[in-house]
Order: sequence, then C-alpha cells, then structure tokens
Amino acid sequence: MHILSRSNAWPILGLAQVRQLEPLIQAHNPTPLMQSAGLACARLALAVAPHARRIWVAAGPGNNGGDGLEAALHLHQWGKEVVVSRVTSTGPGPSDAQVALQRAQQAGVRIQSNVPTNWLQQMGPQDLCIDALLGIGATRPLSTDLLACVQAMNNCWAPALAIDVPTGLNPLSGQWLGDVNGNSGDHLAVRADHTLSLIAVQAGLLMGHGRDASGQIWLENLGYNPSQHSVSTLAWLNAPRTEVPKAHASHKGSHGDVAVIGGEGMAPHGMGMTGAAVLAAKAALHAGAGRVILSLLSGQAVDSVPPDVMQREFKRLELEKLHVVCGCGGGSAVQEVLPEVLRRSAQLVLDADGLNAVAQDTRLHNALRQRAVHTVSHATVITPHPLEAARLLGCDTQQVQNDRLKAAQELGERFQCTVVLKGSGTVIAEPGHTPRINISGNGRLAIGGTGDVLAGLVGARMAQGMSAFEAACAAVAQHGQVADDWPPGEALTASRLAQRLV
Repeated sequence: MHILSRSNAWPILGLAQVRQLEPLIQAHNPTPLMQSAGLACARLALAVAPHARRIWVAAGPGNNGGDGLEAALHLHQWGKEVVVSRVTSTGPGPSDAQVALQRAQQAGVRIQSNVPTNWLQQMGPQDLCIDALLGIGATRPLSTDLLACVQAMNNCWAPALAIDVPTGLNPLSGQWLGDVNGNSGDHLAVRADHTLSLIAVQAGLLMGHGRDASGQIWLENLGYNPSQHSVSTLAWLNAPRTEVPKAHASHKGSHGDVAVIGGEGMAPHGMGMTGAAVLAAKAALHAGAGRVILSLLSGQAVDSVPPDVMQREFKRLELEKLHVVCGCGGGSAVQEVLPEVLRRSAQLVLDADGLNAVAQDTRLHNALRQRAVHTVSHATVITPHPLEAARLLGCDTQQVQNDRLKAAQELGERFQCTVVLKGSGTVIAEPGHTPRINISGNGRLAIGGTGDVLAGLVGARMAQGMSAFEAACAAVAQHGQVADDWPPGEALTASRLAQRLV
C-alpha cells in the first residue's frame, strides 16, 4: 500500500478497465479479491486511527459495501467496537457481497439498517468512520438512505476513510452526484480524510471537487502490475520531469527564442491588458529561454518589462524562427494578427483571447487545424480553461467539467495539437498519447495572471527542445509545484510566481 505520490507516474483506470482486470488478478490470488480489499482497508484503518475504540462502517448494497463488511469483520476480530449500517436495495446484490455479509454475521459483527445516531454522538476524533456506500460505478444521484449516512458521517467528530471514492463524488469527473431532488454541493458528499483506491486510482479523485473531497489518497493495487497486466489506461498521473542542465558549451541561441504576442492597449475597451503579456514574457525569461521578445498589440513599449526582455513591433518578428506565445491579454486586437501567427509561427502556444478568437471565427479554426498538416516542427499547444474549452467545442462549461478527459481529447483531435485543459486536475492530451492528469498546484493559483505565467513557461520549455507534449507536461507539473512549495504566510502573485521559475 502506498500514498499516492505525484513524483511517480501511476496508471489511472476507469470502471471498465478495473472490471477487466479483476479476473486476471484473481487468477493469481488464492484469496477472493473482496477479502483482500477488506483486509487492506482494515489495516489502513488501524494505521490512520490507531487509538480508535469505535468504528462505524456505512455499507452500501454492492461490492463497495462488501469491502466494508470484510473490513468490519477484521476490525471486530481485532477488538474494536464496530457497528455496520447496511443500506440495502431491491434484489440480492452481488454474490461476493452476499458472502461478505454472511462472514461478518458469523463473526458477530453488529449489523443494522439504520444510522446509530446516539452511538455516533459518543465517537471522538480518535475514532473512525468508514465510507463503503458506493464504489467506482456510482453515477446516479443519492437516495434518501444514502444521504442519511453521508450527513451522519460529515456530522460525526471522527475522521472518515472512504473506500474507492467518497460517496457523492462522481468517480470519473470529480463532480458532485447530488440528490434525487436535483440538489448538489459538497454537503451531499462525504468529506473524507483518507481515500483508499483499490487496484488503481479513479480520475475523479484527481479532478474537479475530488481534490478537496478525497483527503489523503492511498493505493492498494491488490496485485495489479501495469507491466504484467495488459489493459488500456484512461490516463497517467503527470510526474515531474527532471530538467537537463544547460551544457557549458552553449550560448543564448542554444536555448531558443520565445516571442510573446499580446497585451491590448487601453483605447479599445478602456482597460489595458499589457500586464498579461508581460507576465508571460517574464515566465519565459525566468524559465531559461535563450532570448525573450515581447510584442505588445498596444503598439507601445512599456517600462515595466525587465531589461533582459526585448520589445519589438509585430511586423518585425521573424515568426518562422520563433517559439510564439500568443493571446495573453490580446483582447480583440489579437484577431488582426492571428491569421499570420497561425500560418507562420514555427511553434506556437495559444492562450486566452487567442483561443476565444478561434472559437468565434471558422477561418481561424481551420487555420489552427492546418498547422498540423505542415510538419512536426509546426507544433501547437493550446491552454484553455473550462469556459474557453467549452467555446471551442460548442458546448457549455458543465459538459466540459463532467468529462474533462474526453473534452481535452476531443480538442486535441479537432485541432491536431497538444491541449492543456486547466483547472483542478489539469489534463494534458495530444492525439497518439495517453492523457496525463496533473495534481500539483493548489487554490493559490486561482488568481489573475497565473495562466499567463503557465503559457510563457510552456513556450520556454518548447524553445529548449522539448516536444509539445513533453513541454506541456513538464510546465504544468512545475507550475503547480512552485505553488505547492510557496512559503506559508506569503501572498502568491502571478509576478512572484514567474520570478520563481527555473
């Protein structure tokens, strides 16, 4: 059993892949998988709550509930005071779960149908709740019985350990399941302190609300080995890339030229946006690009640019020789230069208003896709947030968030490029590659300008010789890690973030 570490690439599987794996794993394991899963959960329960006297297990009618019953059996045998609240459904339920129920009953585990309200009120922070209500197949809104268990668990003083997925969280998207009355929100889901992933990690734990609902994620593979068991993966966890140090026998031309095009002036809308382009340029500079050129669409040079950054008019840029970052603070002015940027740029990172312009203009849409027709040197990375992704796909933001992996892959196929779908659990996708999900970063990045910093960082990594996909993966991981390493008590700003890139 391991704590999920962002330093390693872990496979991320869905329901179909796990169901495909289960018989393959069982064939090499004399112990039924449900019993192995329950034992793993019981051991983790003791590890995270070693002084617990009382343990409440909320068990659903399916396999997840069976895992909880097996865990309850062991904890009862180890001398803990255990109560199981079992939520039933019509029909007998899975055969393995029925066996687990019989084993728990025979062992003398206290099993009842209702929530032991008075008993729960006597539990303290040293005790433990185990959420075994719904597993990796959960897609429907919660019933009244399930909600009663969820609310009791959230109101209890004891911490919560969820098996597979916190109840109320969609295991694929990380969005809330809500209730049968159409209500939604974190109050309708278990707020777990720990989540035990069995066989493999579910994407929903790493995206959307999953990052907040899951607490510390643990992985027990139950014998699954990606090198031995052939099964397609939904995605891989994005692991940080070790940077190769610059060679002594190198010069400024060895590390690529980045040109940042953006920064609409004050006149069109009464609000200048040159700062966004400056941030992207600073990020590329501090990330080690050989030379950085800033081309402001305002047409005027600004004094706030570091002396290391050159300022140049757009018409004087040799786009064919540059790694271009376009769109940051571009406003409506970017529409005028974008056709030429799409046609001529050697390599391109398209962000913000550049993406909005493509979404509004079919000609720009086609021009972006046509970049892939030329050669591999015309690589493109687009960096949309969910709303920009929705505009590009012609849908709404909720549809994007309901399946971020699918949305990122559809964008990659549509434009034949690398996609960085930003947000909680940023997704990096490209045709021909298995997507990556990034879990570095935190809520401090939810401020203006950090996306511009990321765009500049991606441009710098491409300029240093990485492929578009590698550059996107490396930049996203580093961008988040800098935020995770931010000193406590110090405000994170986009300009400071750019300065701490290396």
